[in-house]
Amino acid sequence: MVTVVVIFNLLISLLGFYIAWRIWKLRRVLGAAADIVARAERSTYQVLHGAPQAISKGQIGVHGLKKRYQQLEFQLQRVQRVLMVLGFIQKTYRSRRRRRGKRSPAKSPKL
Repeated sequence: MVTVVVIFNLLISLLGFYIAWRIWKLRRVLGAAADIVARAERSTYQVLHGAPQAISKGQIGVHGLKKRYQQLEFQLQRVQRVLMVLGFIQKTYRSRRRRRGKRSPAKSPKL
């Protein structure tokens, strides 16, 4: 009977050692994973810690560019209107010159 108890205790202790060994391996794997995550966090922080300021500067720049674009668009519309008026004046001037050139000499005013 003592032999059975000793064997049974040996099996329980071996099972305990096996579980302890598996937990120790798991602890090493989890420690390595934690180190990797910590390194990734540090790298991410180094890359992104200035991002809010850069984003803010970018937003200010975009706002300024939008404002300038609106001003230029307004100026472009004014220039287009002026060019349309100049084109109309040029067209009218050419049309009058053609009509004068086509008059017959009898109808032309005498000096």
